[in-house]
Amino acid sequence: MKKTLIFLLFISFLNTIHGQQVYERNTLEVHQFLATMSQKGYIEWNDLIFPITKEKIQKALQQLKYVNGLNKLEQLELDFYLKEYNNERRKLYAKTDSNFSIHLDPILTGSIASGSKRNYTERSVGVSAWGSIGKKFGYQFSFHDINQSGSQFDTVMNSVFQEGSRGIITLNDPNVKRQVNFTDLRASLMYAFKNGTISVGQDALTWGYGENGQLVLSNKAPYYPYIRLDYKPFEWFTFNYTHAFLQSDIIDSANIYPIPSRVFPASREVFIKKYMASHSIDIKLKKGLHLSFGESIIYNDQLQLGYLLPIMFFKAYDNMINKGIIQAGSNGQFFGQLNTKNLILKKSQFYATLFIDEIRMASILNPEKSRNQIGFNIGVIKQDFLVPNLIGGIEYTRLNPFLYRNFLPAQNYTSNSYVLGDWIGQNSDKLLFYLKYSPLPRLKTYIRYQKLRNGPEGSMQDQYFGRPQMRFMENIILTQNTLLFRASYEYKNRLLFNFSFNDYGEAKKQYSMGLSYGL
Repeated sequence: MKKTLIFLLFISFLNTIHGQQVYERNTLEVHQFLATMSQKGYIEWNDLIFPITKEKIQKALQQLKYVNGLNKLEQLELDFYLKEYNNERRKLYAKTDSNFSIHLDPILTGSIASGSKRNYTERSVGVSAWGSIGKKFGYQFSFHDINQSGSQFDTVMNSVFQEGSRGIITLNDPNVKRQVNFTDLRASLMYAFKNGTISVGQDALTWGYGENGQLVLSNKAPYYPYIRLDYKPFEWFTFNYTHAFLQSDIIDSANIYPIPSRVFPASREVFIKKYMASHSIDIKLKKGLHLSFGESIIYNDQLQLGYLLPIMFFKAYDNMINKGIIQAGSNGQFFGQLNTKNLILKKSQFYATLFIDEIRMASILNPEKSRNQIGFNIGVIKQDFLVPNLIGGIEYTRLNPFLYRNFLPAQNYTSNSYVLGDWIGQNSDKLLFYLKYSPLPRLKTYIRYQKLRNGPEGSMQDQYFGRPQMRFMENIILTQNTLLFRASYEYKNRLLFNFSFNDYGEAKKQYSMGLSYGL
């Protein structure tokens, strides 16, 4: 009777919550907190796809208020996050009425990076705004201008020393003034309906699990615009569709035209248009066991109506409109993932992901004819590993030769020349072990050992006509062992202090420390 009464009160409370149908930044510590709660079996939490809405986070946190078994540290952190997502903390400006709400906060950051690869100070200033329009619409805008000043930069962000750090689009030449300037810009407008949402925005889209990079969609590429649909008709079934507008980084020479003004005596540069359509299904087979699968396609030149239909079979549509001609076609992929939480082993998560760029099923085991251009990862996470509040994890990722690459450069699995999937790139693998520990509420420490290996990329001739195909890691051109330590403390909501140390071996070390507010 007591449990029934608590449940009814909880449902009643959820009905009074003002919706926050806006996406939250996907790097916040609250996501790790909710992942921990689900891995311990306290809640069911689907974090397959990011970003996630503030409303979904808020409801999960409210659900945890009625859960028994949280330790003292977890309870204190829950109260801390509830203050944020119940809109109880003070903001620069906030106004709410029955038809409109707005929340406004400044963004301020400062940090120092020093070491063998980077030496600079970084500062940024900006603003974050979010709110609702009526009962069905939500909006979000976040912008901050970032400046780095120093003697050594890594502006391409594609080196192995940058690992999974998000790529940047520099707005100046760092060699001129010893400065780097770029922006962090996110925005979205969302409409909520029964069992789903439709949104248009610009953000980091990720799909699947991975500790330092995801196979399907990762944080590596700079933010790009998208149209997104999420629909959950049944408690056990979720559908997601995204159409993204990517940056090919390739000039369309056929459409260049001269600028008539003599102020800038040059030609108008036009980039080849690049798009990605993706859809996936997530099925809850039983409590704690999910099977997810989907497909994506990279295409160019002009928008195609077929790829704007969420339920279209993209690969078949591509074959039909391009008559099976490879030179006229697009670049399609298939992917899937199996994921368990608190099922095989208590307080744990197991996951495995498969990404297929190209495969010949009839000759999959024939070394002379096979074209197994695939990638996979497998990982295990254990909560309360050895001692309370300690998380232990292990993960292995392998990317076969030629993964993410296409004979048409504009159809590579990239945006702004950054890979959309795992940052290690084709013909590579990585093995990592890590520990996460919270000695005090909101104080997070992280240590990770990672072994990375890269093989040669191979030529287009090897990729499309080589028999047998180039073997995985036939030659190793790079082996890198990295030790990372990171610590952060969120003193107040959105006020974060952080420190990190990277040891790449061979006397290559990197330190950084800083603080941020509003992110």
